[in-house]
Amino acid sequence: MLDEIDLEGGNIFIVDKPLGWTSFDAVKKIRNALRIKRVGHAGTLDPLATGILIVCSGRKTKMVDQLMASVKEYKGTLKLGETTPSFDAETDPDQTYPTDHIRMEDLVLATKQFLGPISQIPPIYSAITVNGQRLYKLAREGSDYVPEPRQVEIFDFLITAVRFPFVNFTVRCSKGTYIRSLANDFGKAVGSGAYLTALRRTSSGDYKISDATSMDSIIAHIKLSKEKLTNQPTVDLVVEG
Repeated sequence: MLDEIDLEGGNIFIVDKPLGWTSFDAVKKIRNALRIKRVGHAGTLDPLATGILIVCSGRKTKMVDQLMASVKEYKGTLKLGETTPSFDAETDPDQTYPTDHIRMEDLVLATKQFLGPISQIPPIYSAITVNGQRLYKLAREGSDYVPEPRQVEIFDFLITAVRFPFVNFTVRCSKGTYIRSLANDFGKAVGSGAYLTALRRTSSGDYKISDATSMDSIIAHIKLSKEKLTNQPTVDLVVEG
């Protein structure tokens, strides 16, 4: 159920981001529909990821930092035996690795290595800014820059299904965690390689994927609400004296 549009007070939109869209694509779409400048999101989702993207407008943009700090849950799939420069399917595999030695118990044991606070190196194919430049632009230019490691926390990391070489998993983690980097590091932990092939954010703080709405429905709701506001009948004020 979508709330009524409040152009002055602002809104929080729980978007089910479609595959192929950047987070900014969703922000721009909502910004253009509302025709206001103050619109932002609370936590980037990569173009190849789907699921919950929280977009705030108007005065509710003051809540972005608070919402961004919440615990996130993801469901994803990684492929063992290969790596890619982007750590996901955005780029083609660049190296292959042996997988014959990997057993189910090895996968489960490897997940435990990542529980708790960990140091993680973000992918160079990311929106992080360094000296005024986005890392993904440096990557596309062939730069060998290595991002600085960051501290994140993994609360749960569960293997949910294995269809070798594909592994399905669920992760609950802190803000700033790159699941692509986790997939890449997981491949190393089992003595092989791995990259992320699918990812869906299923919760962000108190918001669940069942609370999310498609972009088309949100835009249609905004347009309908604005039409209602525009077409409200005026009432003449009569003063009796």
